[in-house]
Amino acid sequence: MNISCLPLSFMKDILNGKISIKKWAHIGKETGLNGIDLSILFLKNHSPMYLNQIRKDLENENMPLVMVTTYPDFTHPNKIQREREFEYLRHDIALVSNIGAKYLRVLAGQAYPETKIEQGINWVVYYLKKIASIGEKYKIKLVYENHSKPGVWDYPDFSHPTEIFLRIADAIKDTGIGINFDTANTLAYGDEPIPVLKKIIDRIETVHAADTSTRGKLNHVLLGTGLVPFREIFNLLKNNGFNGWICIEEDSNTGISGIKKSIDFINRIWEEV
Repeated sequence: MNISCLPLSFMKDILNGKISIKKWAHIGKETGLNGIDLSILFLKNHSPMYLNQIRKDLENENMPLVMVTTYPDFTHPNKIQREREFEYLRHDIALVSNIGAKYLRVLAGQAYPETKIEQGINWVVYYLKKIASIGEKYKIKLVYENHSKPGVWDYPDFSHPTEIFLRIADAIKDTGIGINFDTANTLAYGDEPIPVLKKIIDRIETVHAADTSTRGKLNHVLLGTGLVPFREIFNLLKNNGFNGWICIEEDSNTGISGIKKSIDFINRIWEEV
């Protein structure tokens, strides 16, 4: 089983420069990860010198860059802003392809009060279908997530409700865009993850391993200490031939210790099922 990690516990320190991407790659290697993940926010610019240095740093640590998470907002009520969001995402795809990423996590957008459900679904599907060929061009696998809310947004994800997520996922199934299944976000909405996973199991490319202590709200905790039924989720994945990346979404604020414990937990449960 290949395991990577998005270090949300370190996010503030990475953004303010206390922890460099090189240092994060070193931490990942030391903790036993097979690869690392980044947020698009970690990348300061797209200058050749900067991107070349990131590639060299990752190569020197022998740590592949697995997934980069980004935050397209295709449900904005202003059409011009939706077009900007498309161009931002196009840029993100080109950027992460330059530093060797395998996957780029994409989202629907925010649940703006003035954006109606049918309207929002149509906008999201339109832009995701439009961007799919850009991902193929740069050999970046786009993965759409059952998301909740990032700190960079004002509102929850438009597709946080399970019904909306499944409708969008179904509408883009012919695009080549895969699914990044987050183990905690469906519970954070108040629904059970297993029935949702069964409906999209054949399209899962990557898994965000996260845990929450609260049904109906995302309260990140150390993997295995919350409500997420990891044993059942892994059993379903394993029985359906999943052999992709499990990407730890580490936001328990337990630092390196939390990453190590999460790796041990994933490996143990995966082997037991």
